[in-house]
Amino acid sequence: MTKKYQSITNKMYPAAFILLLLLAWSLVCVSKIVPPYLLPSPYAVIEALAGDFPLLAAHAGTTLTEALFGLFLSVVFGVLTACVMDRFEPLYLAVYPVLVLTQTIPAIAIAPLLVLWMGFGMAPKVLLIFITCFFPIAVSTLSGLRSVDQDVVDLFRSMGASPLQILARVKLKASLDSFFAGLKLAAAYSIIGAVISEWLGGAGGLGVYMTRVRKAYAFDKMFAAIILISLVSLLLMKFIEIIHKKSMPWR
Repeated sequence: MTKKYQSITNKMYPAAFILLLLLAWSLVCVSKIVPPYLLPSPYAVIEALAGDFPLLAAHAGTTLTEALFGLFLSVVFGVLTACVMDRFEPLYLAVYPVLVLTQTIPAIAIAPLLVLWMGFGMAPKVLLIFITCFFPIAVSTLSGLRSVDQDVVDLFRSMGASPLQILARVKLKASLDSFFAGLKLAAAYSIIGAVISEWLGGAGGLGVYMTRVRKAYAFDKMFAAIILISLVSLLLMKFIEIIHKKSMPWR
């Protein structure tokens, strides 16, 4: 009972903070410190969200599809890269600094190049999401693989286990926490990467929708799109959290 009460209490703090922000936002709008066409009221944003919801949902479906494709590819190649780097030390020493270096290049700087090379279809968007999500998944998985107790590895090796068996039965299971931590971060990045790539053009997506309403100075719809992007990101992260718990029932 105490644990349940503590859980409810912990959730009240962020809820109260969000309500406080909404109140401050409403007061700024009522006092007209900022012109209404630049900062619409929360009510105007909710009204725009409800009125444009069918269109927003269609665009959100496109963005989510791109994000999931890119995220899936980054999981496959990120985990494979981490496993190979953990197995071969020279490869780790050669590749890891390059991985870190790639993070100094902002995604928004790469996006125009990908569009020039690959056009306005889904391919450049998925590739940008892959580039954005690959690093946190690869690095977090690698960190988990390298943090395994060496005594456990030596025990399995002394019992005749092959490197592949050690990887499957010891290292991958021990690195699940680190992997899912990186995956949650990558899930948020995937939605952001999809929206950024859509700003540069395309047939659909929340980024395309935001570009259109920005040109029409419909800032209430712009805020509605931002709220929907946040909700989609939170739902995707929550889904990954559920998978995390299901994948580790011993916890």
